[in-house]
Amino acid sequence: MIKFEKIRYKNFLSTGNTFTEIDLLKAKSTLIVGQNGAGKSTMLDAISFALFGKPHRSITKNQLINSINKKNCEVECEFTIGNARFKIVRGIAPNKFEIWRNGTMINQSSHAKEYQKILEQNYLKLNHKSFHQVVVLGSSSFIPFMQLPGGHRRDVIEDLLDIKVFSKMNSILKEKASILKEQLNENHYNNEIIKSKIDTQKKYIRDVTVLTEQTKKSKQDTIGEYNNDIRVLNETNAELSHDVENREEPLSKELGEFHDKKQNLLSYFSQFKTQMSTITKDAKFYEENLECPTCSQEIAEDVRNSKLKIAKDKAKELKSAMDRASIESTSIEANITKLGEELNIIRNKQKELHSNNNEISRLQRQITGIEEELATNVTADLREAQETLSNLNNSREGLLESKFEMNERQQYNSVILEMLKDTGIKTKIIKQYLPVINKLINQYLQILDFFVHFDLDESFQETIRSRHRDEFTYDSFSEGEKQRIDLALLFTWRQVAKMKNSVSTNLLMLDETFDSSLDHEGVDNLMKILYSLDEDTNVFVISHKGEILDGKFNEKIEFVKDKNFSRMK
Repeated sequence: MIKFEKIRYKNFLSTGNTFTEIDLLKAKSTLIVGQNGAGKSTMLDAISFALFGKPHRSITKNQLINSINKKNCEVECEFTIGNARFKIVRGIAPNKFEIWRNGTMINQSSHAKEYQKILEQNYLKLNHKSFHQVVVLGSSSFIPFMQLPGGHRRDVIEDLLDIKVFSKMNSILKEKASILKEQLNENHYNNEIIKSKIDTQKKYIRDVTVLTEQTKKSKQDTIGEYNNDIRVLNETNAELSHDVENREEPLSKELGEFHDKKQNLLSYFSQFKTQMSTITKDAKFYEENLECPTCSQEIAEDVRNSKLKIAKDKAKELKSAMDRASIESTSIEANITKLGEELNIIRNKQKELHSNNNEISRLQRQITGIEEELATNVTADLREAQETLSNLNNSREGLLESKFEMNERQQYNSVILEMLKDTGIKTKIIKQYLPVINKLINQYLQILDFFVHFDLDESFQETIRSRHRDEFTYDSFSEGEKQRIDLALLFTWRQVAKMKNSVSTNLLMLDETFDSSLDHEGVDNLMKILYSLDEDTNVFVISHKGEILDGKFNEKIEFVKDKNFSRMK
C-alpha cells in the first residue's frame, strides 16, 4: 500500500517562494475551500507533478512556474510503501528529479524517462492514468473511466489487477518474434547462398577433374620436350668436349713455343741493332777522322780503309741476318695468329659447352618442378576443392538445424503470443474479477440512490438496464447521473485495488465533485460512502460550497490570494 504523508511546493503555479506544506495524514477527511484562483487544486497538481512529471490539469510545464518569480519551482512528495520511506523531488528552473529511498538517493545515471519508469514500475506500480482513476475524481481535466476509449479502459483495469506484466511479456515476445522472423529470413537467405555455392563448387570440381587430366598430359608432354632438348644438348656437348679436350692443350703448347721464338727473335733484333749501331759508329769515325783525336797521331790510309772494309762487311752480314730474322718473324707472327684463331674457336666451344650445361641444369630444374606439381599441386587443388565442398555442406547442415530450431521456437512463440493476447490469459483473469467489479459498482450505485443494473463486459463496454429492463448507455444519462456512475466506479477501483493489493493507497481526492451535478441527496449519499471508508483512507475534498459542507469533515484548509500569491490561511 502507498501511504502518502506530505506534499510541499513553492513557486508552483500561484504559490510564492515559501514552501506550502500539507500533512496528508493529519485527518481522515479534510475540506479544502477558497475563492476561484486561490490555489485549492494546486495541491492536486503538485502531487501529480511530483509523481509523474505532469500536473493533474491540462497545464504546460512552463505554466507551472510562478509567473512572478519565474524560477526555483520545486515540489516534494513523501510517502511510504511497506517499511520503505520515499521522497520525490522535482523542480523547474533549474530542472530537478530525485528519488530518495530511506534517505539515499537512487542512482540517476539513467535517462529521465528511464528514471521515471523505475519510479512507476518498481515502486508506485501505477501510472498517471491509473493514479487518477483510483485516487482522483475531479471536474477539471480529469477523464472519467466511462469517457475513456476502450484501449485506455483496458490499461486502467490491467494496472488495477496487476496484469500489465502480461502486456509487457507480450511486447517483449513480439520483439523476440520479430527478431526471430528476421533471423529466419537471414537463415533462408544464407541457405540459398550456401546452396548456390555448393552447386558452383560441384561444377568446379568436375571442371578441375577434367582439367587435371588435361594438365597432367600437357605437363608430361612438356617434360618430354625438355628431355629431348637435354639429349640434343648432351650430344652437342659431347662433340664440343672432344674438340676441346683434343685440341686445346696442343694448340696452347704450340702457341707458347711460337711466342718463345718470337721473344728470341726480338732479343736477336735488339742485339743486331746494337751491333749495327756500333759498326756504324766505327765506320763514321774512320770516315771523318784522319788522325786520332786522343793522341793526335795520323791514321794510316790502309788502316782506315781496312777498318772501313771490315765495318762494311760486318754491316752486310748483320743486315743479311736481320733480313732472315725478319722473314722468320713474319712466319712466326702468321703462325701465332693462326694458332690464336684456332684457340679462340676452342674457347668459344668451351663457352658454348658451359652455356649448354647451364641450359641442361635449367631444363632439369624445370622437369623437377613439373614432376612435383604433378605429384602435389594438381591433386592438392582437387583435394582443397573437395574440402571446401565438405565445409559448405557442413555449413548448410548447420543452417538447416538452426532453421528447424527457430521454426520450433516460432511455433512455441505463436502459442504463447496467442495466450498473451488481450483475449488470452488477461481476459480469463478479468473474467474472474468482472463479477466482483460489477457487484461493487452496483452496490455503490445503490448507496448513491441510483437504482440501475450496471454491467461491464470483457471489452469494458457498459450495459445499463433500468428496473424495467430498458437498456441505456452512459451518454444517455444526465450529468448528475453520470457523476454517480463515475463515483461508483472510483470507489470500486479503490476497493478492487485494495483487494488485489496492487495500487492500494490511503489518498482519495475529490476535486469540486460536490460542486457539479450532485443534488443535496447525492451529496448526503456521497458522504455516506466517505464515512464508510476504512481508517487508512485520507479524503481531501476540494469545493466552493464550504458553507454546505462545513462541519462534515475532520479538518478544513482554506486557501487565499495574498499579493498575487496563494497561501494557506
